[in-house]
Amino acid sequence: MGARARYVVVENGTCKRYFSRWAANRVVDDLLPGPAAATRCFRANRETDGWLDGVWCEGAALVDDDRRTLLWFAFAGSWADHVAARAVLARTWPGWDVRFAHDSMGDLTHHLGLGRDLTRSPGWFETFEPSWYANLEDTEPWSVVSVRPSDGSVRAWGSGREPTEHLTDGPGLIDLIVVSPATPPLTDMPYGGVHFDPQARTVSLWAVQTAVGVHNWPLPGRENWDLEFRGDDHTHQAELLPADFPFPLRPRCDSSATASPPRRPTVSRSLSRLRPCPVRGGGTTPVINFAALVPHEPVGPTPAELAELGATRDQLIAEAEVY
Repeated sequence: MGARARYVVVENGTCKRYFSRWAANRVVDDLLPGPAAATRCFRANRETDGWLDGVWCEGAALVDDDRRTLLWFAFAGSWADHVAARAVLARTWPGWDVRFAHDSMGDLTHHLGLGRDLTRSPGWFETFEPSWYANLEDTEPWSVVSVRPSDGSVRAWGSGREPTEHLTDGPGLIDLIVVSPATPPLTDMPYGGVHFDPQARTVSLWAVQTAVGVHNWPLPGRENWDLEFRGDDHTHQAELLPADFPFPLRPRCDSSATASPPRRPTVSRSLSRLRPCPVRGGGTTPVINFAALVPHEPVGPTPAELAELGATRDQLIAEAEVY
């Protein structure tokens, strides 16, 4: 199975779509050098009239030159990788509204005025019976769940589930969470988090990955709840977490000679690695679907674009305010 990617380019009122069977893992790499390089790369791929749904499309980008808007989604290897990519894109796409498409293809089609369900089958979003398992050994959970019970305190747990999965279980999930044992403090930033306040009947969610369906609120069982979707901003939950369960944020640059090296990637390390992947031609693997034999087109940024990207990355590394 290939890592399928969809590219959409809007220019002078015309929308064109392009497809790559292998490019989902390098969507960010193709975007880093800026609008000109990204658009040139996308147009080198196969033009198509079709769409991919959120299951088969593993990465995508929409470049709307008319409205100076960039929407994109792809899986990040860590919280630090996502933050580093966002920091670079903010510099290399100046004057553009750069947004991560949390609703996957739904955000792209919504931007085009086609609604969020164009690429989704009826009944695609399911709700489940509440279930909860506290992993008492995992210090690098997928997400963090926090709850404010009736006494006004806040408790938090690490979870091996994606943030949106905690919303599909309904309010009964909270009763299971609050009686579960404590999980160990975090050693790495999670991919997202969700905070429940049963008294205020609010739920707050953030993620550095797609949270498909987050705009389909209210979900069954939560008709009287309000959702506060915070994109990839973790700071609201960070302020709520108890002192013994903080997010393990580290300064991006640590000048202390005695500081122990981080066990997991920090934003500084992610920035230093962040550069367009080398494009390699040739070498395909035969599969039944012959469309898979078409490689991602080897159209890379120019030397000048690469130099500018490198200067941007170095400047961010030198700035202490990035975490």
